[in-house]
Amino acid sequence: MPTALTKESDVDVLIVGAGPAGLMCAMALARAGVNVRIIDQRPAKVAAGQADGIQPRIVEVFQSYGFADRLFKEAVQVHMAAFYNPGPNGGIERTGRAPDVTAPTARWAFEMALHQGGIEQIFLDSMASNGVEVERPMIPTAIQLSQDESVLKDPKSHPVKVVLKDLGAPEGSLDTEVVHAKFLVGCDGAHSWVRRQFGITMEGEQTDYIWGVLDLIPDTDFPDIRNRCAVHSHNGSCMIIPREGDLVRLYVQLADKDVLDAKGRVDKSRVGPETIMEVANKSLYPYKMSTSHPIDWWTLYIIGQRVANQYSVHDRVLIAGDACHTHSPKAGQGMNASMNDTHNLAWKLTHVLRGWADLSILKTYEFERRKYAQDLIMFDKKFAALFSGKPRTDDSDDGVSHEEFLEAFQTFGLFTSGIGVHYQPSAIVDDRHSSYASKLNVGQRLPPQVFIRAADSQPVQIHDLCPSDTRFKVLVFTGDTTNQLQLKNVKALAEEMQKPEHFYERFGHGNSSAVFELLAISSADKMISNYTDAPTFFRSHWSKFLLDDEDMYKRAGGGGYDAYGVDPNGAIVVVRPDGYVGTVAPLGGLEYLDNYFASFMVPSS
Repeated sequence: MPTALTKESDVDVLIVGAGPAGLMCAMALARAGVNVRIIDQRPAKVAAGQADGIQPRIVEVFQSYGFADRLFKEAVQVHMAAFYNPGPNGGIERTGRAPDVTAPTARWAFEMALHQGGIEQIFLDSMASNGVEVERPMIPTAIQLSQDESVLKDPKSHPVKVVLKDLGAPEGSLDTEVVHAKFLVGCDGAHSWVRRQFGITMEGEQTDYIWGVLDLIPDTDFPDIRNRCAVHSHNGSCMIIPREGDLVRLYVQLADKDVLDAKGRVDKSRVGPETIMEVANKSLYPYKMSTSHPIDWWTLYIIGQRVANQYSVHDRVLIAGDACHTHSPKAGQGMNASMNDTHNLAWKLTHVLRGWADLSILKTYEFERRKYAQDLIMFDKKFAALFSGKPRTDDSDDGVSHEEFLEAFQTFGLFTSGIGVHYQPSAIVDDRHSSYASKLNVGQRLPPQVFIRAADSQPVQIHDLCPSDTRFKVLVFTGDTTNQLQLKNVKALAEEMQKPEHFYERFGHGNSSAVFELLAISSADKMISNYTDAPTFFRSHWSKFLLDDEDMYKRAGGGGYDAYGVDPNGAIVVVRPDGYVGTVAPLGGLEYLDNYFASFMVPSS
């Protein structure tokens, strides 16, 4: 326990673990002005290897934080997938090519790849600009969570007490600190210390597939070396992922005898990069692969598919990323799932800390992300089995056929891309009026769509007007504002919406535009509409009033009402701060929206 010499401090959120999940969380909270600290036991950040796949949804998420340009500059784009199976001459042959991603509504319908250290650096740079840095090497050594119900229910209290030890402190200096936190987020990986302290168990199983991974610059005659490849051979399976620069990542299936010791445990000393390369060459025959450069990074792993039985303790200690789900890296989900966990969590923590949302909103974190992780494990089991299974041949008709693998690859595309993630109804997902925007899936992310600004006809992407800035985006589809009767209805709505009893003021905490961003979208013709005709409430700035029409050169825009299935008489679409559609209402449905927000928000005092 602390002595007079022990350093003590308070913090709103303490994050343990500075991998992708922890850094996404720290970055988002720091940008929102939250008092956040993040610690990690490693003395330095990841320099090479680790996770590398970036799915289309994560590119959209990065764009929402303003980081997509950096990704496009540093990462490699992966557009095509190639499939190889046993050929008649004892080696492999290509059986087909297909788009790497099957996600029709993705803004960028391709995967990207960049080593984990490069992705983490993007977060680190953003955090540094907000005065937050990873404190390392530092570990938590003890943790206590108050059991007092009144303390736990008071969002201003600090019920989490953590003892931190600075592993890099000079000898003889104070190396211990007691931190009192409102919330603690454990992002400390598959062997999570935080998870173990609270007896949270991982449910699932280990599979028998053992894989070696190599990052290298190849010398090869393999024709699809710059495409993502799934290779099934009589010698086992292999996956190829192109990486930034000239790098390539190889996933190579290994035999038990190569890797396991007498007790059946993985013994890393029995295998090195040379062994993995040797096996790769057998699997890729008749093609050859070698390298004249040093190996950039390598590792071994056995696929384990597990989900934590809970993600939260009293909504004060929460776990994210590998701390609560583990699965194979073959579909490029691990880092993406982890970053999406804390993208989901950060805005909810921010709203609670600001006094805008009730503590109960944090229950939706586990509700949404644990269901997703369970779905991910089910998918991963099927995909890993297909990937690691024997190929079907004339002699072995119980193996995996090319057609079967390709069908699974494309069917699961919506899921693996992150585009098809669908959160079930809850306090923050209400689909009862979804018919007013019938082609939007309430609980899924808002699909991209180009509209034009009414004032200057410049085309704009709706995603770029819905950044991750902790605000709810309220998209008011006004119908045709050149129709005088419709305009009258819109003016009446604007007047009504500003009254103190309705959600905009009632939950605005004296600065409604900091909580809600209003964007109005008219179906009027650009040639005859005047943006000044719209009520000023729906155009706080000239750039906020949009038209569903083509740009002046007919290259972009138009068809948005149809793409979203919006009722011609209008509708209101609420987009959550993480980009997911929270609810849809008829144009006059203020009472319904009041009740929607009242179910999780705290009224202005």
